[in-house]
Amino acid sequence: MSDGNILEIHHLSKTFGKNVVLRDIDFSVKPKDVTCIIGASGSGKSTLLRCVNLLETPTSGQILYHGADITDRKMNAPAYRAKVGMVFQNFNLFSNMTVLDNCMVGQVKVLKKDKAEARKNAMMFLEKVDMAPYINAKPRQLSGGQKQRVAIARALAMEPELLLFDEPTSALDPQMVGEVLSVMRALAKEGLTMIIVTHEMAFARDVSSHVVFMADGVIVEEGKPEQIFEAPRNQRTQEFLSRFRQG
Repeated sequence: MSDGNILEIHHLSKTFGKNVVLRDIDFSVKPKDVTCIIGASGSGKSTLLRCVNLLETPTSGQILYHGADITDRKMNAPAYRAKVGMVFQNFNLFSNMTVLDNCMVGQVKVLKKDKAEARKNAMMFLEKVDMAPYINAKPRQLSGGQKQRVAIARALAMEPELLLFDEPTSALDPQMVGEVLSVMRALAKEGLTMIIVTHEMAFARDVSSHVVFMADGVIVEEGKPEQIFEAPRNQRTQEFLSRFRQG
């Protein structure tokens, strides 16, 4: 493993039947990196995150977490997911649980914390995302933006080393997007290591330390945000970003 990398992806491919969704993906993540993955719908971005979180099994290639191949059948998937959390575009909160219970259950069941410690930890992160007043609410009583902030608090309560975000604002009304992005901006400033699939180009430009542009299941171009957004070298990157500037 290259020195200091949390995560390394080598020659990762994923097929569904005859449909090749990811082809020969390579990149790495260091502590405090904020990697934004951009690209059109269907480019393979979400599938890549789902492979990193073991929600999909790669067809070939390696995903190394601190040098250990997570695709190995001997890998303890729940323990790994506790260290590499994920925030989904559709929140995935437990509808029958309160906000507080949503943020406690993983700590108790996976991290084996006692309920008092889990509650204290959950409250700390709910306060962080301005959702502490809603601890007794059920998800159906919350707006989309509030649900996503609870989902972020739930992921943070597991104290992950790396947090994955899969289009965290795509299911939100426009007026709610800002409140979720502001939470994520704060996390980036605090040094949380993140991989973010996003269509929010201004956010990606401002927050990322590394940008990956994907198309048709491959990484077309990657680099620092100023290079990708201000001087993209690949024509496909240029064409993709020009559509956002025009929009």
